[in-house]
Amino acid sequence: MSQVNYTAMSYKELRRYFLKHREDRAAFQAYLARRRERSRPVITRVDDPDFDDKIQRAIRQQLAEHQS
Repeated sequence: MSQVNYTAMSYKELRRYFLKHREDRAAFQAYLARRRERSRPVITRVDDPDFDDKIQRAIRQQLAEHQS
């Protein structure tokens, strides 16, 4: 059996590979690690009085990051 290069796979490719090869523990661990990398921090809570301001600030920050 040949070695699979999980790091060379895109997120979607890795997900697809894992779903086809559920017995592959290394693929599962690579998929979980990749999901953790993609997770986003919690910006605010629904009951936060500054909810709108925090959401708008986060949107502006994300737009600025994508423009640079």
